Amino acid sequence: MKNRNYLILIYFISGVILVTLSIQFYWNIKNYETERLRLIDELQASLDNAVDSYYTVLAKNNTLSLLIDNNSQKASTTQKIDSILKRIDLSSQGFKGLDSIKPGKIKSIHILKGLDSLRSDEIPHTSKLKSTDSTESSSVNPISFLKQYKGFDSLKSNPIGPKEFQKLINSGRKTQSDSLNPWAVFTSKIVVSITEDTLQLEKMDSLLNVELLRRDIDIAKSLEFINSKDVKQIVSPDIKRRSGLHTYSTSSFLPKDSSLNLYFTDIKTTIFKRIIGGIILSSVLMSAVIACLIFLLKIINRQKQLAEVKNDLISNITHEFKTPIATISVALEGIKNFNTENDPIKTDKYVNTSTNQLDKLTMMVEKLLETATLDGDELALNKEPVIVNNLLNNLITKHQTLAPQKHFSFEDSGDAIEVFADAFHLENALNNLLDNAVKYGGDSIVVGLFATKNTCQIKVSDSGKTLIKAEAKQIFEKFYRVPKGNTHDVKGFGIGLYYTKKIIEKHGGSISVAVNDKTTFKIELPYA
Repeated sequence: MKNRNYLILIYFISGVILVTLSIQFYWNIKNYETERLRLIDELQASLDNAVDSYYTVLAKNNTLSLLIDNNSQKASTTQKIDSILKRIDLSSQGFKGLDSIKPGKIKSIHILKGLDSLRSDEIPHTSKLKSTDSTESSSVNPISFLKQYKGFDSLKSNPIGPKEFQKLINSGRKTQSDSLNPWAVFTSKIVVSITEDTLQLEKMDSLLNVELLRRDIDIAKSLEFINSKDVKQIVSPDIKRRSGLHTYSTSSFLPKDSSLNLYFTDIKTTIFKRIIGGIILSSVLMSAVIACLIFLLKIINRQKQLAEVKNDLISNITHEFKTPIATISVALEGIKNFNTENDPIKTDKYVNTSTNQLDKLTMMVEKLLETATLDGDELALNKEPVIVNNLLNNLITKHQTLAPQKHFSFEDSGDAIEVFADAFHLENALNNLLDNAVKYGGDSIVVGLFATKNTCQIKVSDSGKTLIKAEAKQIFEKFYRVPKGNTHDVKGFGIGLYYTKKIIEKHGGSISVAVNDKTTFKIELPYA
């Protein structure tokens, strides 16, 4: 793959990753904002439900109906209503004062409290109400005479207090002679309801807690009630001071010109609890997409490296094979065309040259074939006792002769170190290591042999500085050579160190390289 195309691919994958991150981030922010608004709506709904529950309970305790028997005497009924109204004390006991009225004093008047008082108008026309002063049943006129009273609509919209209610009764007495039925306004039903300009905020807070618990909402909150006279009641004022959000009740049950506000803080925890599943899911999907793209990029990069190694190997093999083949061709042509006298000395020279080049070709082919067998179990090791000191001395002498410009030194303890190994393959592995030091190292090469408790250590150090740490991780890979462009100043296929690593590992040992001031290869071999 060309470098330009590879860079375009990197930019494309990076762009896809960036767009994926941006989309997921935007989606999570949007989800958070949506959940925040939903939570605020739920808080307002909970507050309205708490207000409704509060006034439902209040209606049960502060509402009653007076049902008057049509057959009762008007004067007697008036006295009984007066007695009932005197017992209603809005400032203290409210309707509790009615409990002290003796039943005999309010005969022919039926008192219904709470929700029953509101449902009393649902009594069918044929229903009977039993009078408290008679054993016989008397019919109740089902017609609502309240509708005939011209102030009925104003009574519904503007509730009156006990004094105003008493004035209304007195006005009914004065119009007695002018009306065929002056008590018609009261003969069906009289509803008395106590209203309050204040709220019991502690009770309201308790009802709100029930609603929040039902919705699984756990937040710090503060309630504030402001009546029509701007008098404030507050629960948890410290939370109100710290809060940044608030909502208010829209319930129609609240007193006129009053408001009930809910202040709250620290809703982020509640919101995150609700959206944590979506965040985790989006994070997993996002991580999976990014991991796949990075893995794809690594595979492409690996394929690019393999393609470069393949091209480099083909180029090296072509160069290595072409030189001996060309030399042999020249020698054979010399025997054929330039040895007309059949000079035996010249003929031997051409033949020896051809033989040496053929041996070189054979060795290169064998190396390639051996490399193919290293990854499997086809390579069989013939292990035997081997004196490592002697093996290293022979190899150092050989390379010193082939490269006299290099300075070799051998360091050991003087004691013979013996391992159980395949002498042929171990010698080739160590030879590749020394050959690598001669080709790529500096002028000074130090070989060390040390004995430890469980292994023997072989170190080969050179003063060369051509290898960097990034390349040191790859030099044991098959066909890998340190990149130098399209040059072939050093011969090789990139299989020497790979062969050495595989042979050492098949002997149960290990090999590593350290790049500091010197390049040092270290081999550890077990004794047996």
